[in-house]
Amino acid sequence: MKLKTQKKLAAGVFKTSRKKVVFDPERLEDIKEAITKTDIRGLISDKAIKRIQKRGVSKVRVRKNKNQRKKGLRKGASTRKGKKTARISKKEAWMKKIRIQRIFLRELRDKKIITNKTFSDLYLKAKGNFFRSKRHIKIYLDEHKLTKK
Repeated sequence: MKLKTQKKLAAGVFKTSRKKVVFDPERLEDIKEAITKTDIRGLISDKAIKRIQKRGVSKVRVRKNKNQRKKGLRKGASTRKGKKTARISKKEAWMKKIRIQRIFLRELRDKKIITNKTFSDLYLKAKGNFFRSKRHIKIYLDEHKLTKK
């Protein structure tokens, strides 16, 4: 049974290649009688002629990686592009650092762990970028014995 013409017509209706058109083996007699595109459309609606679905690209790995990035993973040096300042500007980095230091100094002063004079000295040092971090302030206080106990 030759159904070359029907396959060609069905491919035209589906707007795909002939390889993607599949006929129902039980309805081959009906398909053989179909000689116009209208007949073919009727058989398509009756599910006698089907199209093989186009195979797509799986998104499983993409979703998995996205999930991990939400957790803060997969952000190592090899995935970064550009300078350090491309991800966080110099100003933002400075603001983050100085705010932490100033809050810490204020807490020390309010709890009367350091004097007001020590506070103002340390505050100006922080402003001048003397301290690397909050921890550096703690180390500096211990080395110079500036805390009251």
